[in-house]
Amino acid sequence: MFVLDKRGTPLQPTTPARARRLLKSGRAVVARHTPFVIRLKDRSVAASEVDGGELGIDPGSKHTGIAVFTAQAGERRGRYGVQRDHRGALIRKKLEQRAAHRRGRRTRNLRHRAPRFFNRARPEGWLAPSLRHRVDVTVSWVDRLSRWAPVRAVHVERVAFDTHAISADRSLEGSEYQHGTLHGTEVCEYLLAKFGRACVYCGATGVPRDAAAVQSTRWALWRALDQRLPTSVASGGRTKWNRTRCGLPKSHSFDALAVGKLDTVTEYATTVLVAGCTGRGTYTRTRSDKYGFPRLRLPRRKQFYGFAAGDLVRAVVPAGKSAGTHTGRVAVRASGNFAIRTRSGLHAVRHTYVRLLQRADGYAYTLCKEPSVMPAHGPRPDAPPLLTANRLGGDSPAPALLRRSPILTREREVPPPPGSGFLGGSR
Repeated sequence: MFVLDKRGTPLQPTTPARARRLLKSGRAVVARHTPFVIRLKDRSVAASEVDGGELGIDPGSKHTGIAVFTAQAGERRGRYGVQRDHRGALIRKKLEQRAAHRRGRRTRNLRHRAPRFFNRARPEGWLAPSLRHRVDVTVSWVDRLSRWAPVRAVHVERVAFDTHAISADRSLEGSEYQHGTLHGTEVCEYLLAKFGRACVYCGATGVPRDAAAVQSTRWALWRALDQRLPTSVASGGRTKWNRTRCGLPKSHSFDALAVGKLDTVTEYATTVLVAGCTGRGTYTRTRSDKYGFPRLRLPRRKQFYGFAAGDLVRAVVPAGKSAGTHTGRVAVRASGNFAIRTRSGLHAVRHTYVRLLQRADGYAYTLCKEPSVMPAHGPRPDAPPLLTANRLGGDSPAPALLRRSPILTREREVPPPPGSGFLGGSR
């Protein structure tokens, strides 16, 4: 659990059991519901011992893993895991729909319109909105976690190898990754001639676009993070070698925990917070038809009875069809009949039964279990060697036996702290 002092400065994370004792004794209050953060009322950072922590980031085209851990003498202890789900595909789809609607409205009753798209200049380092979204949201989460934990450094994974740069015999950035050997031909012919409409490595379809998304954003992400905190980069091959050597299964948060130079991982988080990007609503106050013309008008207000769409709420319904306790994101209506979306479905409740837990912040949160970890007493026989300076001088020390982190696991059945259960469940 994240801990803040009485002035909001981050302290070292604590265990759920200790957080419950601090809340029960009145020494702490809840500062945030998700991720769960408490604030001490009688402690300052000057009177506390803060060792600091680090962040590991495993960027991807659809999901990005973030791990908060402490590192000392090559030993890492995982404290918190986050999996962030992008919505770059949705952004691209919305932009295409908007362009189609505008094109239809402008040319439907117009015989000729001179093209003007060549008159618009793009600044250096420009990224498409769907790609810029991946960079901005990752940087935003680094800023968030730095407010809740004493982060001192960031480790970012880059690609395992860059076949495009190797074939071009020079360093590539941004949109240059989209300019291959057949640049200038039609997209369908390019895919047919270059990739055969499938990945040349595994045969999966749709891979070239996802790979280009990661390649185009890697340098922009590194520059943005390096302006905030000391940032080091490592290859995907080293991450896989670290993860295999430590016996960690394949997941986004475990990859983030294994990024960079390390000797062993002794603790890990058994539960990961999945943050899906949902956005903060829209400025438009109409709903359009398939031709792009306004069909319905939305209310000018976004809040009704003190709630807004996307707020994290909890409703306790005593009787009726939706009887029970429901926790999730709410959709508000002027009539007072709200809808709460949980894992079990959509539940219609009255606003009088709803209690606010957290204002909408553009994400939908859920909790999921990490894959089981295989005990690692040493490097696996089938683990590929990694030629580094340390390994050239001798074998690296064998990792210690992995044990579950007390940060996100309970040894016995005890009542969880407020808001630590599944975010979006019903009972």
